Amino acid sequence: MTRISLVVSDVDGTLLPKSKVLSDGAKRAVAKLHEAGIGFTIVSSRPTIGMTFLIEPLAITLPFGAFNGSSIVDAGLKPIEQHLIPPTTAQRSIDILTEFGVDIWLFTNDQWLTRNPDGEYVSHEKLAIKHDPVIVTDFSSYLTGACKIVGASSDAPLLQRCETAMQQAVGNQATAVRSQTYYLDVTPPGHDKGTFVEAMAKRLGISTAAVATIGDMQNDLPMFARSGVSFAMRNATDDVKKHATHVTDSNEHDGFAAAMETVLKLT
Repeated sequence: MTRISLVVSDVDGTLLPKSKVLSDGAKRAVAKLHEAGIGFTIVSSRPTIGMTFLIEPLAITLPFGAFNGSSIVDAGLKPIEQHLIPPTTAQRSIDILTEFGVDIWLFTNDQWLTRNPDGEYVSHEKLAIKHDPVIVTDFSSYLTGACKIVGASSDAPLLQRCETAMQQAVGNQATAVRSQTYYLDVTPPGHDKGTFVEAMAKRLGISTAAVATIGDMQNDLPMFARSGVSFAMRNATDDVKKHATHVTDSNEHDGFAAAMETVLKLT
């Protein structure tokens, strides 16, 4: 087996529990990776502004991936690579989400925009990304800078149907996939967590076989497919688990830390 040289982790549902507070076990696990000479970074559907609080406690020095990997940002928060949703596709995405009656958020590189300050997941997102939204009446002025568009709804079956409709509507002009059962993300075309893994492997001069990945949702499957070893969280769906090399404990029981112990044993 190829020695693991890099670990790429999802954030929500994987590295973080529902409280969105990094556990001591996760911190210790990443410290052990650093001590073993194994690189560590994160990739998430989160915006850049929602990942900065993880950089210092995890001593991340490598670039990390925001917006499902369509933006690659250095540890100093400077964009290295950034891609946007085509404006016409952004509008089409908003139209589809409107038809399904779900809350709509638009993220630019440095702002979170919403028309509904009382949306059912707004307070949840505030807690998660530690940032407040900008309230707007219309998204049209921001379509040329859209890094991600999100449909938020507690009706999981509805959002799954919306995902199918969105994928048919945007085709190859965007990537549409759920990052949580309650979030449907629309991100720039041709970029996902798998392309982020490939970019990081190339940057470090290693094979993708030397990369271990860990996640819990459908948007993590592209990075599972492009890594030598993959871990699904116990809280993942069976569909996600079947695509992973290993299944670890849940995000509420330090499954991330347990997976990192397995990575250390593999090396």
